[in-house]
Amino acid sequence: MIKLSERIGYGLGDMASSMFWKLFGAYLMIFYTDIFGISAAIVGTMFAITRIWDSMFDPIVGVIADRTNSKWGKFRPYLLFLALPFALIGIFTFTTPNFGETGKVVYAFITYTLMMMVYSAINVPYASLLGVMTPNPNERNTLATYRMTFAYLGSFVALLLFMPLVNAFEGSDKQATYGWMTAPQFGWMMAVVVIGCLSALLFLGCFALTKERVQAMKEKQTPLKTDLKDLLHNRPWWILLGAGVASLIFNSIRDGATVYYFKYFVDETTFGSIEFAGIPFVLSGLYLAVGQAANILGVILAAPVSNKIGKRQTFMGAMLLATLLSSIFYFFEKDQLVLIFVFQALISICAGSIFPLLWSMYADCSDYSELRTGNRATGLIFSSSSMSQKFGWAIGTAVTGWMLAAFGFEANGVQNSETLNGIKMFLSFLPAAGTLLSCVFIFFYPLSEKKMKEITKALEEKRNTAQSTSNQA
Repeated sequence: MIKLSERIGYGLGDMASSMFWKLFGAYLMIFYTDIFGISAAIVGTMFAITRIWDSMFDPIVGVIADRTNSKWGKFRPYLLFLALPFALIGIFTFTTPNFGETGKVVYAFITYTLMMMVYSAINVPYASLLGVMTPNPNERNTLATYRMTFAYLGSFVALLLFMPLVNAFEGSDKQATYGWMTAPQFGWMMAVVVIGCLSALLFLGCFALTKERVQAMKEKQTPLKTDLKDLLHNRPWWILLGAGVASLIFNSIRDGATVYYFKYFVDETTFGSIEFAGIPFVLSGLYLAVGQAANILGVILAAPVSNKIGKRQTFMGAMLLATLLSSIFYFFEKDQLVLIFVFQALISICAGSIFPLLWSMYADCSDYSELRTGNRATGLIFSSSSMSQKFGWAIGTAVTGWMLAAFGFEANGVQNSETLNGIKMFLSFLPAAGTLLSCVFIFFYPLSEKKMKEITKALEEKRNTAQSTSNQA
């Protein structure tokens, strides 16, 4: 039985990474177009190139992590040694250099690529940690629930406070300069400094509170060729990879277009700021924060519902409902704020419920592979979850950038009706296509709860036999 302190410690890791991940999803594109100063088409291309490369980098990290041996285990050392680089490179990503347009594009490519690589280098081992903390599938569901609850809590805090932090650091004089940076550019950078420091501390807390327990049956490390062969013949892994990519397309399009939706369609400036506890919040920030709070509710519901009706059925039900709700979202007018916020909450509950299921199912895929082959490539299998995230975000954000350009988007200008209609589609029909596709994939997922009980029992017997043989020797 995993102690509460260790469950919380595991959750702190995803709280750290999610604070940055949500900033990338919700604010990085509009930062590049409206603050940094490069075109939407270039941003879309950059996202596609860097994230596709980074997706291929994830399995490399998984392979290296599987072959890591230290006094802290296979995966925990990465949390210790990469926490600070993770924060620093994130700050550089949101820093505007004193370069011309070409120099800015090169700088953006380099810093964003490095950010995604260090994200992989710390997040793949963190995700893999779930597979070695406990062999119990239900306990993994609980750990995944803690993970996603803390992830959405971190996202909630980051999204709620980010724009107030930006506004506080840039000051009342928007024309002021701080060195080579304008006030808005300085405000964005300093807000990320705060988020980066918090993330580093949370990763260190995760390292300190968690423990690795599950050992593979084989003591001898298998060749990489064997690991890859086993992975490519793991049918449930392929299905989860497809479902994960489709789900992240859904999320990335919605998140990436939110600020555009409120800035150009709703025109949130006409509503002014909403003050709470003396802090002024804008509508887009509240909308995103409501989504994260609703995500947490979805995460909390995921374990009891899936334990009752099964992971596959829970996943499909949530995504089918999200498809319907997202399609209806298109028809809301900009003054129907109550409906906009209510549907954001409902859609986000559906979205929140599927991700702990995905993480738990990846752990099940690792058990499935070990029973079939005797080889437990936990890091390689879990790297696919990060890989699917990157592919999904690559496709979703690239499509958002390219379609903004195709719809005639002009940064900081008045948008025509075609552009506004396109921005509406980014929060409705386009993400609905992603949720529907994820349902198609997960329909074929074969590892039911009954099947996993059989696999867990068989693995336990094999491990006990292997241990007895080892002791006798």
